[in-house]
Amino acid sequence: MIKRNAGLVVTALIICAMIVINVKSTEPDEYFAPVTANNALEAEIGLKKGNVPPNFELTTLTGEVVKLSDYKGKKVILNFWATWCPPCKDEMPHLEKYYKKNKDSANVEIIAVNMTTQDRPEMVRKFVDAYGLTFPILFDNKGEVMDAYQILTLPMTYIINTDGTIGHQIRGPVEENLLKELVSNLE
Repeated sequence: MIKRNAGLVVTALIICAMIVINVKSTEPDEYFAPVTANNALEAEIGLKKGNVPPNFELTTLTGEVVKLSDYKGKKVILNFWATWCPPCKDEMPHLEKYYKKNKDSANVEIIAVNMTTQDRPEMVRKFVDAYGLTFPILFDNKGEVMDAYQILTLPMTYIINTDGTIGHQIRGPVEENLLKELVSNLE
């Protein structure tokens, strides 16, 4: 009896998932348009261009305590991600390539905040090693920064001007060329 009920529950869940997928696939094509420099701000849902983002203090993989305010005067690419997120996996090589090319010459820093409310530190370490990431990876263990930045989807990236205000917000994965274009247009 229990096996039969469990089978019915699984079947119902599969049907619900298929309905959700079918509804999403009937949405207009512009919903699926790739993010470009021209439309990066059109999808704003959280903090807006010109806002001063909340300061935070988080710990890195190596145990170092980092504050966003430590980067005042720099252009900051603030990326929110998770190891289980397929688009996050897609964007990581682009972030790393951009970082390696620009970290010393463009007055820019990448800070990647892992949503560790669902990821364990050992999973993050394996992920970072597998992708060869060299930019700072911070842990948001309690989800407080995620809440303060109103992160509803992953990945989410805020690009912050040297004056500490938000210059751009990008929902979805970023590519190296997009980063180059958006950061070069910052103050």
